[in-house]
Amino acid sequence: MKLVLASSNHGKLEELRGLLADADIELIAQSDLGVADADETATTFVENALIKARHASQLTGLPALADDSGICVDALNGAPGLYSARYAGEHGNASRNIDKLLDAMKDVPDGQRGAHFYCVLVLLHHANDPQPLIVEGQWHGRILHARRGDGGHGYDPVFFDPQHKQSAAEMALDLKNRLSHRGKALAALRQRLQAGAR
Repeated sequence: MKLVLASSNHGKLEELRGLLADADIELIAQSDLGVADADETATTFVENALIKARHASQLTGLPALADDSGICVDALNGAPGLYSARYAGEHGNASRNIDKLLDAMKDVPDGQRGAHFYCVLVLLHHANDPQPLIVEGQWHGRILHARRGDGGHGYDPVFFDPQHKQSAAEMALDLKNRLSHRGKALAALRQRLQAGAR
């Protein structure tokens, strides 16, 4: 199956390609096909993913896979949430986003630093598909007081997994892919596809 990924985020593309390496799916970035990012105008992750998938499918004629994801921090009432990629104002500036999050959390004690990554994946077989395939995944942990590790992308250096006692940026890629919100969502998608979901 050839799919257009409704994202220009190369970190996300590489992560999803790695997770799909043994599946019969070829993932092509929309930017490689001359498609710009859609305007994310909705108020939920799933609606934004649908907007992105429909936009990419309409412009390429291909089935589209879209991801909308973010980090939701308990002490901040779920923020940055939908606005995770542009939390500090400039879309995709991970360093500034982390700085803003650490500043917002500077007086929050350890016991109240809970957070989770959330991901929804939407697969549209065509732009007007009335029955999109929708799956989700979550990864629970807490926010560190400072960055740890130099792997991963986005908020990985400040997201701590208490079970493995590592930040997401310190983890081996295969472990992160098993635990992550995106890995869980993609596993659910593969399961649905293998079960014959159209």
